[in-house]
Amino acid sequence: MHALESKKRTQTVMVFALTVLCAAAFLFPIAWMLSTAVKAPEDIFTAKPELIPTNWQLHNFADAWKAQPFGRFLLNTLIVVGVSTPFAMLSATMVAFGFARINFWGRNALFLFVIGTMVIPWDVTAIPLYIQYNKMGLINTLWPMILPGAFGSAFFIFLARQFIMGVPRDLDEAAEIDGCNRWQIYWSIILPLCRPIVVVIGVFHFVWCWNEFLTPLIFINDQSMYTLPLGINLFKNAFNIEYEKLMAVSCLSVLFPATLFYFTQNLILGGISLSGVKK
Repeated sequence: MHALESKKRTQTVMVFALTVLCAAAFLFPIAWMLSTAVKAPEDIFTAKPELIPTNWQLHNFADAWKAQPFGRFLLNTLIVVGVSTPFAMLSATMVAFGFARINFWGRNALFLFVIGTMVIPWDVTAIPLYIQYNKMGLINTLWPMILPGAFGSAFFIFLARQFIMGVPRDLDEAAEIDGCNRWQIYWSIILPLCRPIVVVIGVFHFVWCWNEFLTPLIFINDQSMYTLPLGINLFKNAFNIEYEKLMAVSCLSVLFPATLFYFTQNLILGGISLSGVKK
């Protein structure tokens, strides 16, 4: 009995040590970013790199924020995520409700087609999208970042469909007996029950839009319409990279997604696990 307890204790210690090592590996780049953000330029590249600087330069944050119009960049980014995220959550659940609850000819084939679009590289669609947005007069606006996500993503549709298929159909039948149509069933019954997966879709879409770099790089030429990733890239040029300012603004840009994930992490884990086991 004592040997069994000792073995379990050893396994627990090994798992804990492995967890700490993995956490350290993921946290080290963040720690290095924070360290570089408060260093003087001459202290960044030294013979003996220091994780904890001796000469703290806290003014780097203010200097970096004032170096470019980051207030405008932040506003543009908030507009993109603020407009597209609610539509992404609504459109994904609506399409998923159709695939999970409405029987129509070719439903499974159409669903497989939607899932198949996930394997199409974004690079393949970049030129057609640019031509389309140019004809619509949307180049140098925020709409090319808002519209694609607002009309649903195959990945989000898949997650929402798997979740909705786990909701008992008895609820739909009871609502139909009470005189509810499909829209009322979706809005009043299914959508409130989909709260965990809706939060997952919202957080994932928020983070993807927040960090998106290639899309605004292609469709935006006017600096006043830049989002945060493009604004951060302004600290890099062909001859010099202002690492301390680059890392300082990067630290500030991480605050929004990190705070959002902190307050929604339980719902995210619950929503992903439930969508994965429902059939």
